[in-house]
Amino acid sequence: MGRGRVELKRIENKINRQVTFAKRKKGLLKKASELSVLCDAEVALIIFSNRGKLNEFCSSSSMTRTLERYQKCKNGPPEPNVPSRDEALAVIPLPSLN
Repeated sequence: MGRGRVELKRIENKINRQVTFAKRKKGLLKKASELSVLCDAEVALIIFSNRGKLNEFCSSSSMTRTLERYQKCKNGPPEPNVPSRDEALAVIPLPSLN
């Protein structure tokens, strides 16, 4: 049987909050890595603790390059090398009906 849902509210006990942060941060970093490997996705994750400590994960070799790519996509049209759905379907060979 699975665990019940956790009420989403700030954890008042400082030690419990720090332990929860450490465990959940580790889980998020693991999930980001798995998503990158399993789906061949470019993943970037940035986490700042309440003390201001930076934690990051980037599946590519450069977080800077990934963030620049994000800014381009956010501010402009999608990247031209990504085919549309119709373009992708057009290159799939269909079996002969004969």
